[in-house]
Amino acid sequence: MKKIVFLLVAIWGHTLAAQDTLRIGVKHAPPFVMTDGDKVSGLSIQFWDLVNEDINAVYEFVPYETVKELLDGVGGGEVDLSINPITVSETRLERVDFSQPYFISQTTFVKRKESRIMTFLSSLFSWEFFSAVAALLLLIFIFGLLLWLFERRTKNDQFHKSTRGIADGFWWSAVTMTTVGYGDKAPVSPGGRVVAFVWMFASIILISGLTAGIASALTVQSISSHVESLGDLSKMRTVTVASTSTNEFLDQYRVRHQTTATLPDALNQLINGKADVVVYDKPILMTEIQQLGIEEEVVVSDRGFKTDYYSFTFPKESPYLHDINVAVINKLKTRDWEQIKAEVE
Repeated sequence: MKKIVFLLVAIWGHTLAAQDTLRIGVKHAPPFVMTDGDKVSGLSIQFWDLVNEDINAVYEFVPYETVKELLDGVGGGEVDLSINPITVSETRLERVDFSQPYFISQTTFVKRKESRIMTFLSSLFSWEFFSAVAALLLLIFIFGLLLWLFERRTKNDQFHKSTRGIADGFWWSAVTMTTVGYGDKAPVSPGGRVVAFVWMFASIILISGLTAGIASALTVQSISSHVESLGDLSKMRTVTVASTSTNEFLDQYRVRHQTTATLPDALNQLINGKADVVVYDKPILMTEIQQLGIEEEVVVSDRGFKTDYYSFTFPKESPYLHDINVAVINKLKTRDWEQIKAEVE
């Protein structure tokens, strides 16, 4: 019986080694797959080399530009498999088959580094703030004008009869609103005093509302700069890469976000202020940040939104899945692979 089993294993290995050259789809995704012309390197390539020690396959790499193109190529049978770090998901299982996961990671986010002073100033000098100030100045002007219209017909010398008196009214209205109470100007006409009475109480409410509004805006800005849950991402300009497991994940939890074709595109939007956070796989995110040289401009969060299981992908009912999967399992706990993984863990 043992001889039969050994013979079957030998036949499997021989069949895989003797078949036509394996076409392996790859996409640039450092540190797992790094393409430089015809040269391909990275952690996934190193693990494939370990796996191929058992199956002794002849192979060639077929490059793709995006994750979508790669998965379409695998699902459509253009290639025999892909060794890129593709995350297992329910949606993808409908199109392709997966090997045993060979690497476990997590999805996290990156944002720009901002000082508290800059955050405060950006909140304070915002469009909403200036709009509120403009509205307040308009009310001060209206009540000052109303007062002047009444007082210019009296013998009150505190308000000029000419249009210069409009400035006197504005001054009185501002002083009254701020409760400074210089007393250099005061209405004497019945109509003017009614206007003053209304403005005194209205200004108290307006000042209280303005103060509360500014405090609320600053608080909201401070809170919005911190991401504690998925719900917080919807309050920010969130970006990820199209046709990835992260994109599917954010869609699943109805997190509002935009997508880009590549990770560098997403990070460029972040640096240029067109995005608040970029959500993606942590090891790939950190490596791309290093390659772009923006380590001093951004910060990667330690918070993980979900666990990612990276696997090789195969077309449905692939004749190579079983043999390669056995080899993957055999290599997962080897010392060589543990040392390779330590480079990014």
